[in-house]
Amino acid sequence: MAYQYVLAIHIIFIACWFAALFYIVRLFIYHTEAQDKPEPEKTILSKQFEIMERRLWNVISIPSMILVVAAGITMLCIMPAWLQQPWMHIKLTFVVLLLVYHFICQNKIKQMRNGVFKWTSTQLRIWNEVATIFLFAIVFLAVLKDSLSWIYGIVGLIAFTVIIMSAVKVYKYYRMKK
Repeated sequence: MAYQYVLAIHIIFIACWFAALFYIVRLFIYHTEAQDKPEPEKTILSKQFEIMERRLWNVISIPSMILVVAAGITMLCIMPAWLQQPWMHIKLTFVVLLLVYHFICQNKIKQMRNGVFKWTSTQLRIWNEVATIFLFAIVFLAVLKDSLSWIYGIVGLIAFTVIIMSAVKVYKYYRMKK
């Protein structure tokens, strides 16, 4: 019974964490594009984006990430046999990569606050899709567990990645035409 409550908390805060990760990169895109605006619009927009980024990160993203990790560890303590399962090893690898993604985003917040814009809006759009790939991989592993053929899973993930990256390129093409 306790496991189901922890699982519910885990799922709720996964949704919150991913919502924050998706939105923070959208803010990065708008913040980066604001740098091309004339003054005083550039400064006004930049200050507003910095406020929005800081609040989103500190109020939603960081607490959600902490609760997801805490609930995940709690579930593994309740069900330690899962640590023997190959699907769990792969899922945890994706979770570690997602944590790296999270901290790279945190670093981008600091860079932008200091006026450093290293990535273009197109590069940020591609970066935003990386979180989508992690979401798909983690959910499919958690739901299908060992019933997922690893070959089909890897091929499907690669195909999904190609589709998403192609969509970003098509979007850029149509955006540039306007």
